[in-house]
Amino acid sequence: MKNVEKYARGYFMPPVKSLKWTEKEYITEAPTWCSVDLRDGNQALVIPMNLEEKLEYFQMLLEVGFKEIEVGFPAASETEFQFLRTLIEKDMIPEDVTVQVLTQSRDHIIEKTFEALKGVNKAVVHLYNSTSVAQREQVFRKSEEEIINIAVSGAKMLKEYAAKTEGNFQFQYSPESFTGTEMEFALEICNRVLDVWQPTADNKVIINLPATVSMSMPHVYASQIEFMSDHLNYRDNVILSVHPHNDRGTGVADAELAMLAGAQRVEGTLFGNGERTGNVDIVTLALNMFSHGVDPHLHFENIREIIAACEKLTRMKVHERHPYGGELVFTAFSGSHQDAIAKGMKWREEEERQYWTVPYLLIDPKDIGREYEGDIIRINSQSGKGGIGYILEQNFGLDLPAKMRENFGYHVKNVSDHLHKELMPDEILDIFKKEYVNIASPVEFIKYSFTHNEEYETVVSMRISDEVHEFTGVGNGKLDAINNVLQNNLGINYKDLVYKEHALEIGSKSNAASYVGITTENGTVYWGCGIDPDIMTSSIKGLFSAVNNLITSTQLPIEEGIFSLIKE
Repeated sequence: MKNVEKYARGYFMPPVKSLKWTEKEYITEAPTWCSVDLRDGNQALVIPMNLEEKLEYFQMLLEVGFKEIEVGFPAASETEFQFLRTLIEKDMIPEDVTVQVLTQSRDHIIEKTFEALKGVNKAVVHLYNSTSVAQREQVFRKSEEEIINIAVSGAKMLKEYAAKTEGNFQFQYSPESFTGTEMEFALEICNRVLDVWQPTADNKVIINLPATVSMSMPHVYASQIEFMSDHLNYRDNVILSVHPHNDRGTGVADAELAMLAGAQRVEGTLFGNGERTGNVDIVTLALNMFSHGVDPHLHFENIREIIAACEKLTRMKVHERHPYGGELVFTAFSGSHQDAIAKGMKWREEEERQYWTVPYLLIDPKDIGREYEGDIIRINSQSGKGGIGYILEQNFGLDLPAKMRENFGYHVKNVSDHLHKELMPDEILDIFKKEYVNIASPVEFIKYSFTHNEEYETVVSMRISDEVHEFTGVGNGKLDAINNVLQNNLGINYKDLVYKEHALEIGSKSNAASYVGITTENGTVYWGCGIDPDIMTSSIKGLFSAVNNLITSTQLPIEEGIFSLIKE
């Protein structure tokens, strides 16, 4: 690639070798987990959560089992402030749970933070200031000693405000942008803060070393953490914490190696939401430990419910291939994988083995509330809708809506069951065309025209029982206008029109495919598909196909008017 010469390694190795962590094989016990979903995660959302949503998310984190939850930056906004006050005043924080708040080293911000904390049962007050070379030179333009003074003054203010505020407080300090800081300077500023706080066995403090920007390979971060762990003052009374981000895609590896190197606590988010590429993913970290037989002390026994809550509240999707949680991570499309898993499951049942060793499956899906369902490429009467949809998409570029896949799956399985044979991709396509595509009976679409004033007005020509009829209608959109023509003139009723369209990328690149679903009063959904070079025409053909399937499938009674022209 061009311009590679403009990049240099921006991190700093420890001044002494720190490699004891390499002698450890795996993590033997869970760290203290601190969820930062409601602060770091929330600030990274396109639409941050409102008060009610934050309260719902907080409750979900409690159910997962978090004992430390960073609830926000209360001096930053009224929503953040009110969220914390609501938790305290409505007694919503369990006795065994500690909330955490973030503050800069500025007097008025610290004062506002403690105002929000008044009366809290237990809280971590998290002080930070940035320490990296880039931040010192480019943002603050301050010397090392000036940066240290910012941290020390903030540490003193925390002690002063804590002493005169009702509540129980623990202190935490983060040299933000730690990974871009010289290790000797990072150590000095942390020790200077510790000298202010004077931690004891009964009043431990947290030193948090964030990979604010992931800048190195994971083993470098581990060596940095081990160096700090070995040289921090008051080490027995310090809880060493890490806060990895995922800029290099190594957030999980950074956290795991950091734990081997001495980290006792991990800050992260569910499924890794956060700024840029995100925070470290606590779900993956915890279930990685679980796969080694170590209890993570978090509850993901029903991961689908957790995913649903996260997706609703963050308005972000958990990717289908996300470790453990993704919809497809326990699905094998490969025939050989499918065969091995099936045989492994059978062997496990026959042998009643203690340990889970099924091929291709790291953990038993049932342990996190998942079921193993194979989306099988080779289709027969036992095949699932996923495999059938996969065949159409991969071979012919047809990306059916999920509910239409289910509907189509029954047709395919019925044909396979009747023929007692495996169906090839071309045969599956033929079934799809027969059941859904450009259905022209009993009502055949011929042509349309539109004019647009305040609404769309349409003239539609259609053939019924060998006679051509022309109807007019209006709607707030083109397809809505056509839809109104059909319902008003054919004497049929349906609702909840579902619509999806895309260009056909396989086969004929000049065609578009449109899928239309309509629902009758009794809840039955009828589907149609239109394929045509013109996207609007494909949409209309899809609607006509769905209506024709409704008419023929339900054998609607002959009525007065134009509908009586449809012959049995």
